[in-house]
Amino acid sequence: MEFLYEGILNVTGKQVIMWIIGAALIYLAITKDMEPALILPMGFGAILVNIPMSGVLNQTLEGIGPVKGIIDWLFEVGIEASEAMPILLFIGIGAMIDFGPLLSNPRLLLFGAAAQFGIFATITVASLMGYDLADAASFGIIGAADGPTSILVSQILKSNYVGPIAVAAYSYMALVPMIQPFAIKLVTTKNERKIRMKYNPKSVSRMTRLLFPIIVTMIAGLVAPASVSLVGFLMFGNLIRECGVLRSLSETAQNSLANLITLLLGITISASMKADIFVSLDTIKIMILGLLAFIFDTMGGVLFAKLMNIFLKEKINPMVGGAGISAFPMSARVIQKMGLEADSQNHLLMHAVGANVAGQIASVIAGGVIIGLVPTLW
Repeated sequence: MEFLYEGILNVTGKQVIMWIIGAALIYLAITKDMEPALILPMGFGAILVNIPMSGVLNQTLEGIGPVKGIIDWLFEVGIEASEAMPILLFIGIGAMIDFGPLLSNPRLLLFGAAAQFGIFATITVASLMGYDLADAASFGIIGAADGPTSILVSQILKSNYVGPIAVAAYSYMALVPMIQPFAIKLVTTKNERKIRMKYNPKSVSRMTRLLFPIIVTMIAGLVAPASVSLVGFLMFGNLIRECGVLRSLSETAQNSLANLITLLLGITISASMKADIFVSLDTIKIMILGLLAFIFDTMGGVLFAKLMNIFLKEKINPMVGGAGISAFPMSARVIQKMGLEADSQNHLLMHAVGANVAGQIASVIAGGVIIGLVPTLW
């Protein structure tokens, strides 16, 4: 009974706010299907870590003394000390991706690069707002539309806002069907959205599919060595998929491994969602900056496609450039839907898928560039 009273008396207003935020995340995961595999455990974890004297963070055992709680331990081992969880998740992501549409039209790689514009634009905006370069870079990477990369970069750069960054990254990934149409319509006309593109897929040999992940890893490692852990594990997962002799391991990586790591990552990241840190004006600013990063990324890809059209005889539907963000395959589906809305015979899915998987590669390389560059400038 003494512990009951002590717990109730230690409840703060900020902790109550975090309970509400946690409940809201659980509601959105269940009723709106917003990235439920990660948003739901993140929401439940936000409630757990904000219960006064919560044993999931730390506890004192009689005869032993203070011991680390399970969530704090998972955060220290899986994210803080080794960054293992976000990196291992990339094996599963790589095993899910078919790079065929990209390999049959390699110029789509350019859209993956162009759609990272929002990262660096947001870093500039955040720096002008007074944030140090490490925090500004961590906010900007939200625009990569890649939750694991956002968590990894913010943790390696020792940002003080890992929790808000994770919530912003995954929330906006789930809101891609709402954010992208708004951003695309800002910089395109109805006639541009009606542009039809022929799909003449070139045959992609098995050897090309096998060499692609190896070559990408080597090039990324030479250009941005800090990205090797990200790109390497992504491409390792894809090599497992394409080799043809590890089918059961590929299926395990796509399902069991990816699901398990996602669940653990969601509840573990809640260690950085303690009320005294999370409930602040900075969290609101981070959510706004993250939204800007998403919008700028989408617009960057679209505007680059429009620039290319000046020199191309066969025009590209500029919406395909917007699929160059890393939110795979949601962004590609959004572009397909918008294409059909503009013209019921306008099928852009395969072009958008190619740009979308290019964005997956570009986002992890961008994360590696930031990890390698920021410490030298800061």
